[in-house]
Amino acid sequence: MKGCMGVDEWLSPDGKSDSLLQATLEQLDSRLRTRFGLTETAVGILDLQKPRVAMIRPDHCEYAASVAKIGILLAYFAIHPEAVSALEAQIQHELGLLIKASSNEMAAKFSHELGLKRIQAVLNDWGFYDAKKGGGIWVGKHYGESGERYEDPVGHHSHAVSVRQLLRFFLLLERGELVSAAASQRMRQIFESPGIAHDPIKFVKGLEGRPVAIIRKWGSWEDWLHDAAVVRGPGRHYILVGLTHHPRGDDYLVDLAGAVDDFFSAA
Repeated sequence: MKGCMGVDEWLSPDGKSDSLLQATLEQLDSRLRTRFGLTETAVGILDLQKPRVAMIRPDHCEYAASVAKIGILLAYFAIHPEAVSALEAQIQHELGLLIKASSNEMAAKFSHELGLKRIQAVLNDWGFYDAKKGGGIWVGKHYGESGERYEDPVGHHSHAVSVRQLLRFFLLLERGELVSAAASQRMRQIFESPGIAHDPIKFVKGLEGRPVAIIRKWGSWEDWLHDAAVVRGPGRHYILVGLTHHPRGDDYLVDLAGAVDDFFSAA
């Protein structure tokens, strides 16, 4: 499996969560689910300073909405390694619209160019989807279009994600181990895309006004409301993932982001 070197054992299926962080996450999740009426969530925190991890339902294969668009970005650089040093400004901007503005038009443009089966082959090759281990990140349909569709074998979704594999993706990105150090740097620049505004929802809304920098990929479709982000600021550097399937999922995600950041800023 590509990309596994350097990924610590505490994020593997046999790894153990940090007891304090796990207890904190479970208490926050329980309190917020009660507040907003959610029955179940899938949540993960990866503290990049300790390091330590805590997860709830880490291998639950959830319908991804737009979060799975990160798989298109990964496949682009895996299939076009030359783009790292010769990426046209227009292509970089379009990839920024795909990731930061979550453009369905740009997602479909690149998924048609790359091919759905090639995109998924890259994700499988990097260990981001494994049906024997609960699933993971799946891209089986062109966004915003009908027609070509491949269901993930576990959840039978057109697009899917899991907490564990989203944490792995952003961990490898932060470490410069996603495709290559140069490709990771370029992908991070695309996530940052300073000329494109963050959508002020979910984690970004929950962290508004705080001294933190955020890269993230959110997703919304009907009641499937998710966010996954890397947060860096004074005294903290962590990855946070929240997957919900409830009308008040966005409210949960807003308050989750603020509560988790309070924990790290006070530590």
